[in-house]
Amino acid sequence: MKRQIFTPGHEAFRETVRAFLAKEVAPHYARWEEDGIVSRDAWLAAGRQGLLGLAVPEEYGGGGNPDFRYGVVLAEEFTRAGAAGLAVALHNDMVGPYLAKLSTEEQKRRWLPGFCSGETISAIAMTEPGAGSDLQGIRTAAEDRGDHWLLNGSKTFISNGILADLVVVVARTTPEGGAKGLSLFVVERGMPGFERGRNLDKIGQKAQDTAELFFHDVRVPRENLLGELNGAFLHLMANLPQERLSIAVSAIAAAEHLLEATTRYVKEREAFGRPLAKLQHIRFEIAEMATECAVTRAFLDRCVTDHDRGELDAVHASMAKWWATELQKRVADRCLQLHGGYGYMTEFPVAKAFTDGRIQTIYGGTTEIMKEIIGRSLLS
Repeated sequence: MKRQIFTPGHEAFRETVRAFLAKEVAPHYARWEEDGIVSRDAWLAAGRQGLLGLAVPEEYGGGGNPDFRYGVVLAEEFTRAGAAGLAVALHNDMVGPYLAKLSTEEQKRRWLPGFCSGETISAIAMTEPGAGSDLQGIRTAAEDRGDHWLLNGSKTFISNGILADLVVVVARTTPEGGAKGLSLFVVERGMPGFERGRNLDKIGQKAQDTAELFFHDVRVPRENLLGELNGAFLHLMANLPQERLSIAVSAIAAAEHLLEATTRYVKEREAFGRPLAKLQHIRFEIAEMATECAVTRAFLDRCVTDHDRGELDAVHASMAKWWATELQKRVADRCLQLHGGYGYMTEFPVAKAFTDGRIQTIYGGTTEIMKEIIGRSLLS
């Protein structure tokens, strides 16, 4: 089915991304998975190719193009390539808006050029050992010391945690303020007291460095406060729809890619003297997944269009994230089953997609949180 949301410019960009992945990522990815981390050279190559900071104004080194569909192309192609370790979507779609929209002029000139060139890798640190989606449970705190803030606490499950040069940290600045007593701070590599724990051993996305972060009396300069004091809740709520949409986009791309691979496999694989595709049960399985993917794709493309118009709300972003990631999980499980024993072998892409994709229903807000957001909007 032809996608109506893309122009020839988007498709030309898609070819650029595919060429980049073939040259700079595919030859090295197995080694990155063994190492548990992506080479910084890959980030620099992405910067040279113009894949970082797509929406950042040109005066700061970015692409100057706020059209989110270019980010969609990136997410789709990285997903199809199985290259989640090079977390470009996290950098561009999740951290980028905070730096581009909330920074002062001085902060933009200090941080954005490196962000766009790949010299400065970014991360966002919300989750703590005792607090995930519940912002009221955040214990990391910043104390006002006049010319600086004194930051103490810890974060966990932080993507890009080892590589990150800039970390947007959510910290409590008003003890009695609940979720509305939080602020955003940019912690930079090398600040005394900022330490990284181990590179966490995950069941999937092995090339993606995920770490614990620790802050022991870190002196954060006043000029590293990002956005409004005690304004983190509103800043997070403004940016979460794009983050969730970005995850949803990669989820439907993964489901579609798995379906394509499995359709080819059942046409070639024989059982009882004939291709699996000749069995009615197999045809029904493929038909069901194809229909679910087509319906989900139509909704996701509508959400992308709405987002580019500034019309995507938190509820529809939550619907997109919930539905697309749960579909990805179902499709991965069914496609692995259709591959039989081969699906359980790590050299088959379906096995890697099964483990890599399992996190999708968890990070960016769990499926249960998405349902809660939707339910409250309908029943409050």
